[in-house]
Amino acid sequence: MKKSSTGLIAALFAIAVFSFSHAVSAADSWGLPGEEEVRFDAKVTDVLCVLSGDCPPDCGGGKRVLGLLKEDGELVLPIKNGGPFTGATADLLPHCGKVITADGLFTVNYGVKTFAVQFIRPLKWGRTNAFVKQWAAERGLEAKNKKARRWFRNDETILVIVGEQGKLGLKDKGIEP
Repeated sequence: MKKSSTGLIAALFAIAVFSFSHAVSAADSWGLPGEEEVRFDAKVTDVLCVLSGDCPPDCGGGKRVLGLLKEDGELVLPIKNGGPFTGATADLLPHCGKVITADGLFTVNYGVKTFAVQFIRPLKWGRTNAFVKQWAAERGLEAKNKKARRWFRNDETILVIVGEQGKLGLKDKGIEP
């Protein structure tokens, strides 16, 4: 009897350790070099406001870069959101001036530490995927529309740049057709 209870205790301990070690972050690994899954609390803020004192209402209404100001004064710049090719402004803007919990990945690229926020939690967790909804709404589309889901192939600014520079940005070098 003693042997089975010891085994049960060991199994419960293993489950608890496994659960605790995996509960630190909800972020999904992207397989990036030096990737670190993190979760921290910070105030959503207008970066220019923090750096210069120029503080328009509503964090600039989506026209400025937003950051996460930690209690210790560290300013974290989230360069990406859960859809890895979009910025985090659309997801953070509704929380301007509020403290949220951010969950994502830190990585270092050429000596620069960057943060990709994947989840935020003001009162409850939510995915950081507002960009496509915002992009579609600005163009009078539904977010589930095929054109909106493939926004990167339909965005006017991107189409102009690709037309001028080519898909790889090498058109002016005579490398691209």
